[in-house]
Amino acid sequence: MYDWLLFFHLLAAFLLSVTAVTYSAVALGAPAGGRTLFVADRCWDVGGLGTLILGVWLALYLDQYEIWDGWIIGAIVLWLVATGLGDGVRRGFADAEPGTPAAGGVATVESRVALMHWLRTLAVVGLLVLMIWKPGA
Repeated sequence: MYDWLLFFHLLAAFLLSVTAVTYSAVALGAPAGGRTLFVADRCWDVGGLGTLILGVWLALYLDQYEIWDGWIIGAIVLWLVATGLGDGVRRGFADAEPGTPAAGGVATVESRVALMHWLRTLAVVGLLVLMIWKPGA
């Protein structure tokens, strides 16, 4: 059972990484077709839910970890931060569509969205660091 839980947890984490990499490519200038970001957003939806549910299940399943371990609480907090920032990025890209200037101008929207994206990417990297090294475990 443990092997399957871990496998699907890692698969879900990979989906989160797909989203971060896809949005990073777009933030660095790659063309963003509507389909590309749609797939990236669905990867986040499935991966986010999978990492949270399977991660908690793993923590409860294994005797050596408790759900209130500091690194697990930290990972949940980073997951919440990344998900919240991702929501802002998703909405920001919708607002920044050509011909739809937002208040403050398109440049302001793009820089705000880019900042939220890079902060989300840092949160995802932080999640990976916590999951790999498990500080305090």
